[in-house]
Amino acid sequence: MPRWLRLPTGTNIVLAGLALLLLWQVGAWLVNSSILPGPGGVLLAFPSELRRGLMGHVMISAYRVGVSILLAGAVAAPLGMVMGLNRTLYTFTAPLVYVSYPIPKIVFLPLFLLFFGLGDMPKIAMIFLILFFQVLLLVRDAAQNVRAELVFSVRSLGAHGWQLLRYVYFPASLPALLSALRVSTGTAIAVLFFVESFGTSSGLGYYILVESWGRLDYTRMYVGVLSMALLGLATYYLLDFLEARLCRWTRVGG
Repeated sequence: MPRWLRLPTGTNIVLAGLALLLLWQVGAWLVNSSILPGPGGVLLAFPSELRRGLMGHVMISAYRVGVSILLAGAVAAPLGMVMGLNRTLYTFTAPLVYVSYPIPKIVFLPLFLLFFGLGDMPKIAMIFLILFFQVLLLVRDAAQNVRAELVFSVRSLGAHGWQLLRYVYFPASLPALLSALRVSTGTAIAVLFFVESFGTSSGLGYYILVESWGRLDYTRMYVGVLSMALLGLATYYLLDFLEARLCRWTRVGG
């Protein structure tokens, strides 16, 4: 294997970032228009925009995504585990999940706006609903597929009830929970942008579409796009870090 493929992960990330900046710059040269400024001007404008109010939009968007992720994990993970362990409940709920999962959840946004108003609640509820099904299905299947010999071996040591949940089923479901949240990060950020594009006066979606694109300030618009991309990356790598720390047994030999 070539040596450059064996570089540390952090180095590869930096190289990938530099490659994207280079492609961006080449694209700006080719387009040669104000609608696609080069990365240099955008990066120079980034600190001043943070001081002019961008940081507030970042914090609000991060709050909405963070609360949605925490709620999805707190609600969907226990429910998925119970559904995976209780055959009767699984038989009853499986058709409901099968029918409701393919429905595009974004169509419920008008209902959330009607019931919850124009504040943070409908935005959090929308992201939560989409993450909920991802977590529910993966945790349910992880709990259902725990090897029987593992359960029998722990039971032979006297474990029962809550001890089985704590030492067998919860560790078996935790990687599925964190993986579901991690791989759904891109979807969560995309939904965040959509729900912040109207009916609000804060958040990165509002900053990009109203404060920047609506005023034909393309440099500020790309600053907002870059901020949302960084928010998605930070969320993804935070969840990846938690998975690596809390589920070390899944990465042995990786």
